[in-house]
Amino acid sequence: MRDWDDSVPIYLQLRSTVMQRILNGSLTEGEAVPSVRQVAADEKINPITVSKAYQMLVDEGLLEKRRGLGMFVQAGARARALQQEREIFLQNEWPRIRQRIESLGLQPGDLLGGDGK
Repeated sequence: MRDWDDSVPIYLQLRSTVMQRILNGSLTEGEAVPSVRQVAADEKINPITVSKAYQMLVDEGLLEKRRGLGMFVQAGARARALQQEREIFLQNEWPRIRQRIESLGLQPGDLLGGDGK
């Protein structure tokens, strides 16, 4: 069981965990993801919370429901996940990082090697 961040809804944290597993290859295309019941029992959370996270991933085209079989990672999921995460980074995270870099007067060399080269 993990420690949940109280500032972020659990279903979003769970979605992020599955997304990261797809990105790092620990969940591969065509592979079954753990059942809603199993995740709920392992993590001591409500099955509805797990279902909500999984449904988000279905809506994003990363998981697919197979009637009577469970949830599976869709073909092309890693490429879609990578594209989605890049867009989120460039739209939401990078502007704040760039602003911070500029406010500190850092140069590209400071970030890449620390010696300015």
